[in-house]
Amino acid sequence: MDRIVYDRMAAHDSTHWWYRARRDILADYLTRFGELPKQAKILEIGCGTGHNLPMLAQFGEIDAIEIDPAAREIASERLGRPVGAAPLPALPGVPRGHYDLIAVLDVVEHIEDDVAALAAMATCLAPGGKILIAVPAHQWLWSAHDVVNHHHRRYSKKTLRSAIERAGLKADKLGYFNSLLFPLAASARLLGRMTGRDDSDDSPPPPVVNSLFETIFRLERHMVGRVPMAPGVSIVTLARPA
Repeated sequence: MDRIVYDRMAAHDSTHWWYRARRDILADYLTRFGELPKQAKILEIGCGTGHNLPMLAQFGEIDAIEIDPAAREIASERLGRPVGAAPLPALPGVPRGHYDLIAVLDVVEHIEDDVAALAAMATCLAPGGKILIAVPAHQWLWSAHDVVNHHHRRYSKKTLRSAIERAGLKADKLGYFNSLLFPLAASARLLGRMTGRDDSDDSPPPPVVNSLFETIFRLERHMVGRVPMAPGVSIVTLARPA
């Protein structure tokens, strides 16, 4: 990712509506469907500035990996111990057969060979382990945001399921989220493209709007995985060895 993306993440991951509500949605999703043992061994790959680590730590003992040095330093401070730097798809030095949960939250789209990356993650799972995957949806939503984030692709449900299955995994509870705000997000992306004002700036909106978006997005925690969601900005699933 461009340096500015990590800088914005560090500045806004505690206040931006998207980060805050997404953490709550994913926590509820794991509580309902994760079926994790007590004190599960958890690895977050591509943890960025570490903003998801406290949420994931509710479910067990957390390790983390981040390849960007500045983001890794911030994440290490949040974790209270060093964050690793093993890159995908090989994950050198990461223990095999060890983790009950691996979280890759808006990470897989950054990897050119996503199937090889998912297959490598599978080798790091303990028996019964699973991978929590979140990715951006809809290739037609491609924008400057994807460019500065160094994405290789956005996914459909079909293409994500295909990558997971080619890696020797099975996708459970695969579906969209960030659906309630999808019409607004899609309109903004398309308008920016038509007017030539496609902007990668993802700083928070004014406080009142930020609070409103957070409230709307957070409502989805009651729905994701329970009911079929309308098309959304993102896709989430739990993958496990087939």
